[in-house]
Parts: sequence; structure tokens; C-alpha cells
Amino acid sequence: MSNYNSMPIFEIIYVVVNYGMGSRILHKAKECGISGGTIFLGKRTVNNPLLNFLSLYDERKEIVLLGTDSHTADHALVELNKEFQFEKPNHGIVFTISASEIIGSRCYKSKEKIEGRGVSKVMYQNIITIVNRGKAEEVIEAAKAAGSKGGTIVNARGSGVNETSKIFNMDIEPEKEIVIILSKEDITDAIVTSIREKLEIDKPGNGIIFVQNINKAYGVYE
Repeated sequence: MSNYNSMPIFEIIYVVVNYGMGSRILHKAKECGISGGTIFLGKRTVNNPLLNFLSLYDERKEIVLLGTDSHTADHALVELNKEFQFEKPNHGIVFTISASEIIGSRCYKSKEKIEGRGVSKVMYQNIITIVNRGKAEEVIEAAKAAGSKGGTIVNARGSGVNETSKIFNMDIEPEKEIVIILSKEDITDAIVTSIREKLEIDKPGNGIIFVQNINKAYGVYE
């Protein structure tokens, strides 16, 4: 078994940008020493009365996932923010989350150890909710009722033991939706509780929620 306490610190960088920007993010990340990443599609819920009136409820987004050592991640965040100006409205969000290890890649060889890095106060958290397809909007509504500003929805599919049905003796894997919500630490519990109760997450097959601490973030607005 791996001893994760002795592993180097790695960072997972999440970048949420407008559709079509993902390749530019990857190109800039490579200039910063990150060898590659993954782009997947999502949609951002819009909290704007005019757009809602015009039925423009969603914006297509690209989510870019990058993995690297913490030193490179710190440098990349600064350079990405300079290039894409996340502090400006509607320019996107970038944030990092710690990982004990990245498995399946030979590109990350950091020698930095966990004990060598200070722990800063957590200000924001990432709430991940995975539910059956068609339930993501209910997650967003429950989160907003508890103070959230919105979230990003990503399509996925699941294959849990309680999540398959048979048609003509063929296993059918149901489609899922992943909801990514950034939250201030002091309202995370309220948001999670609201989602948990409205979606009845505690019932088998209804979904799962997990929360991650965010190390650094650009583009998060109060």
C-alpha cells in the first residue's frame, strides 16, 4: 500500500472557461511547464434576470484539468491569470486542489514533500455532486437556496452496483450529471445540507456529494 503521507504534493488545476478557450489554456499551461491536460465540456448556470427572461439559462463551458507539482502549479496560476485575466467578469475561474499522488503519468517528478509546505486558511471549497441525468438543475436550485451563486454542470455516466438496469438482458449504464459548485467555506455546510435533503442523497442510487478544499483561486466573485 502506498504511504501517501510521504508522497510529494501535487496540484490538480481546474480551469473553467468559455467554450473554445480550452486549447488556449492548454497551450499556455505547456509554456509554464505542464506537459498536458484534459478538456471536457460543461455548462455554466447563469444568474442574470435578463438572460433568464430571454431563456438563455446556460452558457457552454470547457473545463480543463491539469496536474503538476505544487511549485509549477503556483507559477502556472500566476501566468494563466496574467494571460486570461480571470479577475475580470465572465473571463473564467481557475483554482487548485491538492492531490497526494498522480498515477499513470511519468511527467511529474516533484521532490517537494508535504511537511515542507505550510497550510493556509481555507477560504473556498469545491462541492462536487453526482446525480442522475435531469437532476442537476435541482442541485443548482438547492444550492442557490442556501446561498450559492450557481455552478457548472458536466455530463457523465455511472456503473454502480445499484445503478444498472437490463433491457433484453443487456446492462444499461445510466447517464449522470456532475455539478461543480465553488463555495465560501462558511456556507459550504448549508449548501451541502440543502442539496442532501432536496435530492435525498442518503437513499441508495440518488447520488453522492464530496467536498474539496481549494488552495488558491482566481475569478471567484462574492
